[in-house]
Amino acid sequence: MVIDWESLRSIIDENERFVLSSHVRPDGDALGSELAVAGILEGLGKTVRIVNPSDKPEHLKFLDPTDKALKLGQGVDAAQVADTDVHIILDTSAWNQLSDVGKIFEKSSATKVVIDHHVSADDLGAIEFKDTRAEATGAIVFRMAESLGFPINTEMAIALFCAIATDTGWFRFSSTTSDTMRIAGRLIDLGVQPHVLYRQLYEQHSLSRVKLAGRVLGRVSVECGGRLAFTSVERDDFVQTGAKPADTEDLVNECLRIGGVECAFIAVEQQNGSVKLSFRSRTNVNVAQVAEQFGGGGHKQAAGAVLSGPLASALTQVVAAMKSSILE
Repeated sequence: MVIDWESLRSIIDENERFVLSSHVRPDGDALGSELAVAGILEGLGKTVRIVNPSDKPEHLKFLDPTDKALKLGQGVDAAQVADTDVHIILDTSAWNQLSDVGKIFEKSSATKVVIDHHVSADDLGAIEFKDTRAEATGAIVFRMAESLGFPINTEMAIALFCAIATDTGWFRFSSTTSDTMRIAGRLIDLGVQPHVLYRQLYEQHSLSRVKLAGRVLGRVSVECGGRLAFTSVERDDFVQTGAKPADTEDLVNECLRIGGVECAFIAVEQQNGSVKLSFRSRTNVNVAQVAEQFGGGGHKQAAGAVLSGPLASALTQVVAAMKSSILE
């Protein structure tokens, strides 16, 4: 899907102050895309704030050593977020993913822009630059920079490589194309060292995270003749191991290592009793449609949702929905 970027050039040229935001619990694609766009705008002499509804996870803080990305209410308030010319939302098109930032975005008189690759979407009342076939929002940002002739320095290249690599499972997912690898090559030419970035992303786990993984993997169950695998995280697991909610990231993919498994999900009990779900698929099973049944969404092969508790009830509902999707 080819995006006409000239209208975004006009928005950038005609305005001076920008606020960038993304979804709750920003992942590598969200944070990397924000940091890269911020770098591009700052290079053009613009004033930029990055304000998210959640803090950045511990394992991604190396990408933002100067703390450009702020959490709403910590170092920046709602009035400061609203006081801007342009508000750009990256890596989501869903109101429920924006939380309190979305409330500001909805009421703001600023020009609103969305840059995203997710299929599931709400009408945010924004000018959209979307490609639902793109492997990552970071890839869209790279193509935007190339199309408009905006330079990318090493710091931005690292952020974009992180965005693309994490959203493609380090180039393992079917969303990876030859163009993805060409972009990766260009970013390496700009100074990215993949071995260093991999170590920072995937080889810095705490002992608590490893202990949490042991508990979670011990709960893995299969259904549908081994085609579906799933597991769960209880609130008490965090207490017993000392792990943090962010330590659950990527654990769902461990279920896909089981031979014959086509799709998987993990259910994580939150401190407020709700249950956060992450879905993955390696076949034609559309997990975005399953997630949408529970008010969530995402991609055909990677999606998420949040259910009210208790955990046991949520598991029963989701297993039934996944079985239905697999067997239809």
